[in-house]
Amino acid sequence: MMTTSSEPTRVSGDAETYLNQDSHRYTASADTSDIAMIPRITIHAFCLEDRTMHVVEAATEDRRMLKAHMKAEMGGIPAAIDMFEKAPTPNLIIVETSGAREDLLQSLDQLAEYCDAGTKVIVIGDVNDVTLYRDLISRGVSEYLITPVSIFQLIGSISSLYNDPEAEPLGRTVAFYGVKGGCGSSTIAHNGAWCLARKFDSEVVIADLDLPFGTAGLDYNQDPLQGVFEAISAPERLDETYLDRILSKCSDHLSLLAAPATLERTYDHGEKTFELLIDTMRLGTPHVVLDVPHAWNSWIRNTLLNADEIVLVAEPDLANLRNAKNAVDLLKQIRPNDKLPHLVMNKVNVPKRPEIKPDEFANALGLSVDAAIPFDPHLFGTSANNGQMIGELDSKHAIAGMFQDLAQTISGKAQPAKTSKSPLGGLFSKLKRRAG
Repeated sequence: MMTTSSEPTRVSGDAETYLNQDSHRYTASADTSDIAMIPRITIHAFCLEDRTMHVVEAATEDRRMLKAHMKAEMGGIPAAIDMFEKAPTPNLIIVETSGAREDLLQSLDQLAEYCDAGTKVIVIGDVNDVTLYRDLISRGVSEYLITPVSIFQLIGSISSLYNDPEAEPLGRTVAFYGVKGGCGSSTIAHNGAWCLARKFDSEVVIADLDLPFGTAGLDYNQDPLQGVFEAISAPERLDETYLDRILSKCSDHLSLLAAPATLERTYDHGEKTFELLIDTMRLGTPHVVLDVPHAWNSWIRNTLLNADEIVLVAEPDLANLRNAKNAVDLLKQIRPNDKLPHLVMNKVNVPKRPEIKPDEFANALGLSVDAAIPFDPHLFGTSANNGQMIGELDSKHAIAGMFQDLAQTISGKAQPAKTSKSPLGGLFSKLKRRAG
């Protein structure tokens, strides 16, 4: 959905003066030192004028945009509607418009039907009218800029949306937890994170929290010198800049915070050891995937307690069912107002092994099965040995499709549909009814 920024409070004063001044707030000659770095967000711009396209393209080269991924094309709002009828929306949409006020509002009304939760919208227009500005802000548009825009005005507007100290953290955390050792939770987490980054062109950081035995470095064919241990060992240094230095780039949109996977030391963590690290990752990345080891102690309990989404991974046998039941019962108790965890059944249909059917397993827990991954030792063994994900090894394999579906489930993004899923769509409808 298009989300309302903290900007509307500024309209309450001399709004017209603000609107005129704000359109020239950042110029090429202005002091731009107050423009903060843009976090790891995806941006899609739809321009009408060549000069606006040139500004957007130039903005992508600015040092403050190094973490962000921005695409730009011509076509304005109609092109955006055509795009997002078929695809999930990015973190930020920039649309250029020209023409009558009513046409603009009608077009935005239609675009709102396809916007995912959390999507922000910046509108660039040629009408310098405070009434239009107020209408757009009241409808959930984050910012309205008047053409011609400068590079620094555009970058500054994006920065102000994502660096507001009072704004909620950008990222959502998804914790993968295996209810029994050896059930393949890490493999599911790594493939799920890869698909999340690939399917949605969205920035993902995966943190391997199994410090002595983590396999993320092997699975992604990475051998970083620094990772999770360095981050939690120096909390006084831990910020977004330090985190950028120790992240390992796995693909265009996927970064890894690896485990040391050595036994040179013991890893005795306190309950809140990982809190600062997770909070720092959330500040600048839309999706944070946590590969939580199979163990039970205070920090694991605390990590699961505070995760936005939890994915339980289990094999279809009695011991897994018992452990899963204990985990679900506890999570219901300590997270009474959160969604129930997702359930992934792994290593299903092992030859000659008596198994509990996935649906029966899920029914016993009061859950539904989000994915039932069949036992395929050759596929997964080859993938692990090559340091590849299933989708890289064989993108047309049925299991690769299951991981794509899982990524959709945990993404928080709705499937593209004509009916609005967002409060903004409802807001638009209410406003139209009141006007009628």
